Amino acid sequence: MPRELTKQELHYLAMNIVGKDLEKRGFEFIAIESKLQKQPQFVCVDKNNQRYFVIVKVIMLPDNPNNYDVVWMETFKVHAQKHEAKVLYAGVGLGNLEGNHLPILKDQEYLLQYDGIQFIDSNLN
Repeated sequence: MPRELTKQELHYLAMNIVGKDLEKRGFEFIAIESKLQKQPQFVCVDKNNQRYFVIVKVIMLPDNPNNYDVVWMETFKVHAQKHEAKVLYAGVGLGNLEGNHLPILKDQEYLLQYDGIQFIDSNLN
């Protein structure tokens, strides 16, 4: 019988989706943090050696994965500025095919809403 994915497993799934997107875009990984509640998940550089902090967030559908906590993000932007990094946000929406009230099960198909990476303006508001 299939079992429900844990929060950590959902986080790994989202990180895999975002990591493949970053690779496709030509980013080089410096560090990866896969533990829940640790930010950023990816530290990477582009071809110009610009450093980026990438935040990956799993959102259960039907909630919008493109929305993030603006107040928390302001705090994180201060951290990024100290390290001369730019901030990218990647919200990954996941859901059960049979209904939003049902959990996502291991080895079963799921709904995915991933609209790509959002550049977060590093100017403090």
